[in-house]
Amino acid sequence: MHPSSTQRRRGSAGGESTGLAGRDFLLLLAATVGTFSNYAPLLSVAPLWSAQGGSGNAGVGAVTGVTMATTVGVQLCMRWLLRRLSLRQVLMAGALLLGLPTFAYPVSTGLAWALAVSAVRGVGFGMVAVAGSALVAELVPAHARGRAVGWYGVAVGLPQVLCLPLGVWLAEHVGFTPVFLAAGALSVLAAAAVRAMRPGPGESGGEGSTAAASVPLRPLGRPFTVLITSACALGGVTTFLPLALSDSSAAPVALFLLSGAIVVGRWAAGVFSDRRGTGRLLVPSVLACVVGMGGFGLATAGPGDGAVLSAAAASVYGLGFGALQNDTLVIMFRRAGPRGHGAASTAWNMAYDAGTGIGAVAVGLTSHALGVDGSFTAAAVLILLAAPLALRDARTEHRIAQLSPDEIQAEAPTHAPQ
Repeated sequence: MHPSSTQRRRGSAGGESTGLAGRDFLLLLAATVGTFSNYAPLLSVAPLWSAQGGSGNAGVGAVTGVTMATTVGVQLCMRWLLRRLSLRQVLMAGALLLGLPTFAYPVSTGLAWALAVSAVRGVGFGMVAVAGSALVAELVPAHARGRAVGWYGVAVGLPQVLCLPLGVWLAEHVGFTPVFLAAGALSVLAAAAVRAMRPGPGESGGEGSTAAASVPLRPLGRPFTVLITSACALGGVTTFLPLALSDSSAAPVALFLLSGAIVVGRWAAGVFSDRRGTGRLLVPSVLACVVGMGGFGLATAGPGDGAVLSAAAASVYGLGFGALQNDTLVIMFRRAGPRGHGAASTAWNMAYDAGTGIGAVAVGLTSHALGVDGSFTAAAVLILLAAPLALRDARTEHRIAQLSPDEIQAEAPTHAPQ
């Protein structure tokens, strides 16, 4: 579905079905809120459920790790899948695969059961993540893409602002089963919102689907690397911060601030990139992630006031990581070209999800030798090593912004493969 054709698509009532205020885009945002209201709280609640069954740090980290592993696994198959199904169909199926298995968690606290349920949910989340972000580029024209990605980031982030800390609090004070039931229901309801979206051109998928177009991955390599290293830190924090802070009330506050700052960072970066150009926030965002993770390391290092430090670290890291998410996704969409939205979305989501899973497992394994605080500090060093790549990308985007449309087209084989 080429963006120019989607701009002309109208609903039966005569109103625009696409664009920032279009019916389909608004339904996409609603479905995104529903699916991420399942995903976000379970990032911390599912590992805590496993810990209730006696799992050690390695097992707790594996719950998140397995979810992300199957997420990335299905993302590797997205090109094949998108040749047979439309983005809308993939999103609807993913919402159901994410939501329905959630009802099975209360059956057992055993590690094997938690891993099995998490693996199936990971398949659903992988489909949701790729199809949702690709539909942003399909439904909104390029001149508004920064803001569209920003609003999509708000829909992704609001459940993390509210549901991530609320899920931990409810699990500890009300019980795990109500959390699992509510999260499952929200994702199933999201599938209904996707169902209400109007079928577009190429609804049956097939070889003509632009989402399945083959795109060279080399131009996406630097933003991929910068994002995956920063996402490793997120996986470690969301999985282990509730277990590492001595003050039980500190983790929900920090997770709330982290999620809120990510939303603000994504939205603000979207507005900024449409007005001032993409890539200008890459280096400041990476440095903010470094400072934030260093703060988490200090907050969990000793018996001091970890609540204040963790709150400050969450705010700084969240703003940086939110802005980084927005800039890297918009850069990937531009470099992939109009026929490569699915490929760009797949690469971006693989970086985000693989990083989240790797970070959770890595912190679980290295914490035995370094402690959780040492693992968080190591994550900060890892992100700092990616800063030169962010600087190179920022310079590339600045240079491209100075070119005329004809010059940009001439550089398309290198910078925006079609």
